[in-house]
Amino acid sequence: MLNFRPQRSFSLIAACLLVLFTWAIAPAAYAYDNPELLPDRLTPVIDLADSLTEIQQADLEKHLTEFETETGWKLRVLTQFDRTPGRAVKEYWGLDDRSVLLIADPRGGNLLNFSVGDDLFDLLPRTFWIELQTRYGNQFFVRDNGEDASILGALESVEGCLRQGGCQVVPGLPREQWLLTLITSVVGGVVFGFAAQPREAGKSFSWQWALIFSPLWGILFIAFGIGPVVTRTADWLPLGRNIAGFILGALVAFLSPLLNAPPTSET
Repeated sequence: MLNFRPQRSFSLIAACLLVLFTWAIAPAAYAYDNPELLPDRLTPVIDLADSLTEIQQADLEKHLTEFETETGWKLRVLTQFDRTPGRAVKEYWGLDDRSVLLIADPRGGNLLNFSVGDDLFDLLPRTFWIELQTRYGNQFFVRDNGEDASILGALESVEGCLRQGGCQVVPGLPREQWLLTLITSVVGGVVFGFAAQPREAGKSFSWQWALIFSPLWGILFIAFGIGPVVTRTADWLPLGRNIAGFILGALVAFLSPLLNAPPTSET
């Protein structure tokens, strides 16, 4: 026999009607195309997230306009948080193959994103944009320097590279990156020192083993220790420190048997 419960059925019907009514009156979401968020006047900077001060925004608008007039490259900035004009900015700015759109959104793991025109990849490869994003948009940089410094620093790198005809890597050598190159230089020196230790009586240096292990210590020292430095800065100080680190690591590893040898007994 069916056990019909009027109160339960009424509650279920009321809940369904409430869901349908709420869905019917809910405002339409314009997450991907919301042109009403665009300003009335044409400006190269739309700061919806208030990442820039009024003075910074005014100076940046003037600077980007002058840069476009001078070089023909179109740089645009959009900051957003809970509201975004979405695809409407493409028509608003007339983005084309000579355009770069910097999008700053703190909701993701990285503050910066870039929409790059095809013509720019001939001058600035995809690896350049990845490095630019990870250097200026990472959470540590934004925490220590602020969103405004992240945006302005990234734009400065792009402008500098476009003025000089292109870059393969992002100019400048951050301290964290230099420390990594120093560590690889020291490790490369240690490998070289251990490989060059004499293994036969009467020999003071083993060139054969040093050459055998040259692919390993060469990659560590030259590719990872020297290459990132000379391609990003003309300063001799980090280069000299990396070379000194390689020599020091090689000497410690090469002389370690002498340092660990037991003292000779007195007769």
